[in-house]
Amino acid sequence: MSLGSGPLRVLVVDDEPAIRRFLRAGLGSQGYVVSELEYGLPAIDVARRDGADIIVLDLGLPDIDGTEVIRRIRASGSAVPIIVLSSRSDEAAKVDALDLGADDYVTKPFGIEELLARIRAAQRHRLQQAGETPVFRSGDLTVDLVRRVVTVRGEVVKFSPREYALLRLLVQHAGKVLTHRMILKEVWGSETDVQYLRVYVRALRQKIEADPERPVHVLTETGVGYRLRVNE
Repeated sequence: MSLGSGPLRVLVVDDEPAIRRFLRAGLGSQGYVVSELEYGLPAIDVARRDGADIIVLDLGLPDIDGTEVIRRIRASGSAVPIIVLSSRSDEAAKVDALDLGADDYVTKPFGIEELLARIRAAQRHRLQQAGETPVFRSGDLTVDLVRRVVTVRGEVVKFSPREYALLRLLVQHAGKVLTHRMILKEVWGSETDVQYLRVYVRALRQKIEADPERPVHVLTETGVGYRLRVNE
């Protein structure tokens, strides 16, 4: 349950008492140590002092916008995983938050199991970043990042250089939502037309999905970007 020794420390930053109570009960029942704040500025100080292992952050705070909280935490050098809570109509804010360094987002209303899954994915992503796993496995997909060999259902699959660059980026950030802007910058080197990305994602799915029309590996986050699923 922890990244180091002891239970994982989750900081909940939300100005709604009902949400804080819900998260305190749900996360606490799973063994997490939960602390709460209703303002964003104190959360930045907690992150700078390494006082949390995970931050669950609402974007609509009374003192400072949640995206600014993310910006300042990342500018301070902290790599603490940040999971954003957002409203359904807040699509642009989701993209901004992810581009600024948030690890994931959960849309309100949400269930505790969904949030727990996002927390586990964020933990795995940080651990992988700390020491990148040379071989990624998820279901019937295996990617050997050292040998640059991809197998699907036991068969070796060939990719064009750009297709592989896209897959490698998704693997390096497995479980994390990558925005269209982020992927285009990393794979194409600039913010080119997002339609190019859609074409390559479609090609990728044709090669690694059993049913490209119902993908289980490369998932679409509507209006935001893509996520490589990690089977638990």
